[in-house]
Order: sequence, then structure tokens, then C-alpha cells
Amino acid sequence: MMQVVLPSHSALQYMGRIDRNNPDAPAFYWAGSMVRFGFYGKQLCVTLTDYRAYGDPVIGYILDGVEGKLTLSKDTNIPQTVWIPVESDGAHECILFKRQDATHYFVLNEISLAENGAVFSLPALPQRRIECYGDSVSAGAVCEAYDYTGKTDPPVYDAALDNAWHSYAMQTARLLGAQIHLTAQGGIALLDNTGYFEYGKIGMETAYHQMAYVPFAPASEWDFSRYTPDVVLFAIGQNDHHVGEKDNCIPDDKKKEVWLQTYCSLIRDLMQKYPKATFVLLLTILMHDPFWDGLLDEACALLNSPRVKRFRFHRCGVGTPGHPRIQEQCEMACELTEYLLSFGEPLWNH
Repeated sequence: MMQVVLPSHSALQYMGRIDRNNPDAPAFYWAGSMVRFGFYGKQLCVTLTDYRAYGDPVIGYILDGVEGKLTLSKDTNIPQTVWIPVESDGAHECILFKRQDATHYFVLNEISLAENGAVFSLPALPQRRIECYGDSVSAGAVCEAYDYTGKTDPPVYDAALDNAWHSYAMQTARLLGAQIHLTAQGGIALLDNTGYFEYGKIGMETAYHQMAYVPFAPASEWDFSRYTPDVVLFAIGQNDHHVGEKDNCIPDDKKKEVWLQTYCSLIRDLMQKYPKATFVLLLTILMHDPFWDGLLDEACALLNSPRVKRFRFHRCGVGTPGHPRIQEQCEMACELTEYLLSFGEPLWNH
């Protein structure tokens, strides 16, 4: 007889935009969302219900510091149980996290331990807090295509190569000893009806305030009071060159003005929600037209606030023609960490 632990147990720690309106059925939508807990015993399995849009969903876990993954069955909308291998008895620490973005979402139903097992509370999550708004690079898309480092993406690949844990944003958070909410989605642009996400229908202007943002889930608003970051990374602009069926579009003066005003309005709204946070505007090393870096420079000037910073990676826009792999994500994380460290403790001590 296994020991069943419900998701509402007080020893479980959650991080990310997770729908916990039903405490015993939390829904994980955004890449990088996670649950963390300690447990005793030599058995561990989780029961969850997966809702898949496409591809082969894979759940990530960290057990006693060692990363692994669980490939889910192709059955959707019904509970399934997956086992995490535990090699020894005694005390353990586990993190269960969502590797992929809108490929799927899942609801955690229960955690099961050995008959003599039990969960226990781990040290509290870090006080430092980061939030990252971004696209596929920020979400860690295709970062496990190791043989394609510095190259275009494989001609055929599955979302199982995505891993938000190794995105530059999540690596940066770990290097700095910070929590992170990863509000990132592959293909997304700033404006609705641009970019690639959901055939360009949904932009960050719609998704940024959503908890459930995928079209195959019940729409729900995020309560910004649940998480107040010290640092907000805003990495949007990579996919904005795609409009309708057209690629590599540079906006005319009128459309450029709309883009800038929307970008600044969104940042100002977040600045009101997070009145003490520092905002960092950036794009990644994935190749893109320098026009978009220029737009971010203009946006930073228009916002004209000491709380808004402009950061460029050394290889911004020229580093790789394909999604950054883990090594390249690490390169970005190290640069960004060094930059944020340069502000010292006042960045975090508000």
C-alpha cells in the first residue's frame, strides 16, 4: 500500500504561473513551472492528467541533483501514473518541472511514496525573484539538439528536445540564487496577429496577463499579486518580423510606432504592478535583423526610467542561425548573470 500525498500538502513548494484554484489539481501551463518537495523512502511516482496539443510530451525532474525525464503516454485527458526511479532509501529531494511550452499542459493529481514514506519540508524558496517574458529561446526550445550547436535546427525534430530547465533565464536564476517565473512561449511576438504562435493569432500583449494562455485550456487571468519580481527580463522582438504568410517584414513608420507604443504600454503596466522592479530589455543570440535591436533601444529611450535597462549579449543577433543549444544558453546565462551582479545587492533589497 503506497503512501498518497495530495498536491495541497503544505510540504510541496510551487514556482511558476500555476493554476492552483483547485489546490488538489494544480495545472502547469508555462514552461519551467515546477513543484519541489523532500521525501523519505525508495519509491516515488506521480499521477497526472496530460492535455496535449502536439508532439511527445516529456516531464522533467531533478532527483537529488540528478536530472531525468519522463515520457508520457499518448493518452490524453485521462490520469496516468509515471515512476521516478529511486535507487536508495532515506531522504531525497525532488523537483518536477514542465520542460515544454504550449506542446501540452498537465494537471498534477497526486504523488505516491513507499508505504513507510513521507514528504517533508525543504528550505524555503529563495527570496530573490526574477520574471522572464520571452519566446522559444527563453523557453529552452530545441536546446537538447546537441549536434546542431551553432547550426540551423534539425530538419525534423520533436518538442522532446525542448528543456526549459536549461534556458538562459532559468540558468541565470539558479546562478543568482533566485526564483523565476518563466512567461515564455515559442513563436510568440509582441502584437496579436504577428509572429508564429497559434499561427500568429496570440501575441504577448494578450498572453502576458494570462495564467492559462493556450487555446486548448480554459482561459484564466493571472493574479499579479501572487508573485512580485525584483527583476523582469523582457526578451520579445525575435518573431515580430512574421506577419500573416510574410516573413522578414520590417514595419513601415506607422506600424513601427504602433509596435513601440504597445511595447512601452506593456512595460509601463508591469512597472505599475511591480513598482520596485528593475526591467531589462533584451534579445538573444539567435540571428535576427538588427532593426529589432534598434527598436529596443528606442523603447528604452521612450520609457526614460532608471528602472529600465537595456542589455545586449556579446553575440546578440549573430550567435547562431538555429535555436541556442545548452552550451549557448549557458553562454547567455553567464553574461546576463555577470550583468545583473554588477548592480549589487540594491537590485534585490527593496
